[in-house]
Amino acid sequence: MGKVFEGLKVVDLTSALNGPFGTMFLADYGAEVIKVEPLSGDQCREWGPFEEKSGESAFFAAYNRNKKGTTLNLKTEKGLQMLYDLVKDADVFVENYKGGVTKKLKIDYDTIKKINPNIIYASSSGFGQYGPIAHRPCYDVVSQAMGGIMNLTGYKETDPVKVGPSVGDHVTGIYLAVGIMMALYHRERTGEGQHVDVAMMDVIFSILENAIVNYTAGGVIPERNGNIDPSISPFDAYKCKDGFVALGVGNDRLFDKFAKAIGHPELLEDERYKTNDLRQQNYIPELRETIEGWCMQYTKKEIESIMDEAAIPCGPVLNVKEIIEHPQIKAREMVVTMDHPTAGKMDIPGCTIKLSATPGMVETPSPILGQHNREIFGLTEEEEKQLIEEGVIV
Repeated sequence: MGKVFEGLKVVDLTSALNGPFGTMFLADYGAEVIKVEPLSGDQCREWGPFEEKSGESAFFAAYNRNKKGTTLNLKTEKGLQMLYDLVKDADVFVENYKGGVTKKLKIDYDTIKKINPNIIYASSSGFGQYGPIAHRPCYDVVSQAMGGIMNLTGYKETDPVKVGPSVGDHVTGIYLAVGIMMALYHRERTGEGQHVDVAMMDVIFSILENAIVNYTAGGVIPERNGNIDPSISPFDAYKCKDGFVALGVGNDRLFDKFAKAIGHPELLEDERYKTNDLRQQNYIPELRETIEGWCMQYTKKEIESIMDEAAIPCGPVLNVKEIIEHPQIKAREMVVTMDHPTAGKMDIPGCTIKLSATPGMVETPSPILGQHNREIFGLTEEEEKQLIEEGVIV
């Protein structure tokens, strides 16, 4: 089968996580993604875990599969010119430097647009390309703090808590890929390129959902609420015999079925629980205690079975081992094995978006530093040696 982005050439200067995660989507679905690293390599090559024998970063390998790897010292005239030459017939240029850096390096949008007027130039940064703090560096923990999600995560009696995985990076990477696709669609219709500007702080703010409207519409500043949803009830995680289960009873129809499934039909006659709004107001302490008291009589698997029979959204709280071994994850091929040239076989996340006609797949491993220099820049062996000696590539 063909690939949806077959023939698309992407020059990728991103490092760490949000940018590489975004360009990974393009690479998984057929784009030629040329990863341009500094001579020291992408910083996440230094992030563990590391494969024992080769020392290769499994973190780097997971998010840079299907890409071709080159190196360039952009502080040299030759390195800069080689990048400009690479851009001339590219479709997309992607970078994730902090605001202002690309101008200093002479690779900002205005400069690249002069070389390739129809280029899609995509920027992914902590705070965007304009605004009073656009110049600041950022990592995921900072974006979660300033975007508002950290203040909403945890319990009332605890300090703010970072969401475990790097959602600031990952969701920004997804927005970045979507922005590039939107710009490509616009160019397909008009022939015009443009600048895509995605900021981690914006992205985290955009996914605060009801926290935003609770303030804008009701003047309420939401607090940390643990696993309880501020708009739906019951919507929580409950302790059971062998761990925890999550239950989502999102409307009155489901609550009717739920109350009967747990053997407490009397809840349906209680005026405090007649509607979702009333249940939300009166959830603590009695309704929650009733549900958890029922859950404590059963195992995760037993509760899952009962709720499945009643068609109530439910799932056990799983650890990573349990998730990887789950038959649903296996059926969806969400863990795939990659054959790395130095690390050997590595298990990494599979392609998330399932397309029937143009599916994505992991075909090639992440590149060794500078692996494709000769292929991408059309160098002879002697030219490659000369550029290495001059400090232009490695």
